Amino acid sequence: MSKKEALLKAAENKVRLGGYSNFSFRELACEVGIKSASVHYHFPTKADLGAELAHQYTDSFLAALGEPSELKANGKNPIDVYTQLFRRALVTDKKMCLCGLLGAESDSLPDKVRLEVKRFFNQNLTWLSAAHLANGEPNPAQAAIQTVSLLEGAMMISKTLDDNSYFELATQ
Repeated sequence: MSKKEALLKAAENKVRLGGYSNFSFRELACEVGIKSASVHYHFPTKADLGAELAHQYTDSFLAALGEPSELKANGKNPIDVYTQLFRRALVTDKKMCLCGLLGAESDSLPDKVRLEVKRFFNQNLTWLSAAHLANGEPNPAQAAIQTVSLLEGAMMISKTLDDNSYFELATQ
């Protein structure tokens, strides 16, 4: 893993546990084992790091899903596959969705970070609309909004109450 990748991973862990303000370049440098100035070599500003982090998270998230029509053709419900990614983040990783957390903070984020968070939700809504369409949903755009809202909300309630059963109850 390169230093840049290590910095992104360390930043992702911090943001998913406490939001955008939950890290400094000095903390990341210490965690990765480099000088603070070296962080600036890879990311001139915190906004640059935050934007790349959200961009990478979005790409990884969507890549982990695959194409809704292919999932359906292979006998899988794409909405179940989508829900499972959220469940894994909450139950296995014990973390929030990076862009869900950042989205809650969007009014205070730098523009370039906010744009990448919007990209996450726009691309997820597009994917979910295709998934609901593949499932024969009569209003796939509305179902997409309901799905992502339910999952982000269920995740937040479960984390707040320190009880994953709320997520399970919401997603039954």
